[in-house]
Amino acid sequence: MAQQADWLGQYDNATSFLYSRSLKRNHTEAFMEPSRVKHVLTVSDLSKEEIVNIMRVAVAMKKTRADFVETGYDRFSDTLKGFTLLSLYEKPSLRTRVSLEVGMHQMGGQSIFYSIADSPLGKKESIEDTGLVLSRMCQGITARVATRNSLRSLAQVCSIPVINALDDYAHPMQMLADLLTMIEHKCSWEGLTFTYLGDVENNVTYDLMRLAAIMGYNMNLAGVGEIEKSVWAEVESLSKKSGAKVTRFKTAQEAVAGVDVIYADSWMSYGIPKDEEDKRKELFMPFQVNAALLKQAKPDCMFMNCLPAARGMEQTAEVIDGPQSCSTRLKIGFMLRRLFWSSFLPPSASRKYLLCLSCPKRLSDCTSLLLTQWSCGSSRGGYKKHADWRITFPT
Repeated sequence: MAQQADWLGQYDNATSFLYSRSLKRNHTEAFMEPSRVKHVLTVSDLSKEEIVNIMRVAVAMKKTRADFVETGYDRFSDTLKGFTLLSLYEKPSLRTRVSLEVGMHQMGGQSIFYSIADSPLGKKESIEDTGLVLSRMCQGITARVATRNSLRSLAQVCSIPVINALDDYAHPMQMLADLLTMIEHKCSWEGLTFTYLGDVENNVTYDLMRLAAIMGYNMNLAGVGEIEKSVWAEVESLSKKSGAKVTRFKTAQEAVAGVDVIYADSWMSYGIPKDEEDKRKELFMPFQVNAALLKQAKPDCMFMNCLPAARGMEQTAEVIDGPQSCSTRLKIGFMLRRLFWSSFLPPSASRKYLLCLSCPKRLSDCTSLLLTQWSCGSSRGGYKKHADWRITFPT
């Protein structure tokens, strides 16, 4: 029996993560107590320090994945070994679903797709029972749902991380992908002025406002709709600490004057009836991003769209397919969107970092040295890269 115990202790779950490169054996982490679990329901559930660290690790994830093509080695390939992510979907998804599933695969875990469109949470059984059961079977949950209520109810009872993959109030994963894109092209968020145009009464707008308020850069808005009072209150509170200014303008021309980034979102989000398209197009057309409007921003202004994009609606084809557009790098842009257009780009690295909330010790083992090696200080003026591919981040 003693020999058998020794044999099992030596070879059970013998992966490269546990035994190679002089790493200490790392047993599967126990379930986290509800008081310790980290949920991400809006981007403001993350502090500025946490977001900065996510960006740093995301850059490393992209670099090591790019190197994997030639070397066959990815330092994060076993970070989620044996872990399972349950992805709940009430709304359609392409980029989010694909990037999550590929991200889990690349880090050694697996992702399970489950549609709740025909079996809503809280119908067949209480959300409390569902949360308790899922917490024993999986190590993390992402949910793309129609309203915020079901997501928050699930998070209250789960002892594993619940990450918002989109609801009607926030889209934190998209925010991290957007910030990483801005850093890659502008080197820093410090001193930037960011403009959002279009539908201001939606999840993306709300989280973009929160992100600016957390990170401390200025944001202009112009468009149609009413921003919820709770969002304004939260943004004002966050801005007092960071010094950010989030301002709504009446016209697109006022909002884009001399800015560094212009951002647009679909005028026809999932769930909006097709028969409303003509009416919405008439309402939103004054806020379309076209070449003439883009010229009113800085010469090096970058254009972004969180996708899917409709040419001729929120932006013209000339803008989104032009040299100032970075939209193809958002979300699915890391997914070989244009196979022969660019070098290999892995799935959204910032999203992969969020998946690691279910195993903080394993992630720490991979990144503890990394986070102490980054140089700090502000550097502007383009996509600056060091010899080892580190981007200089502000403190």
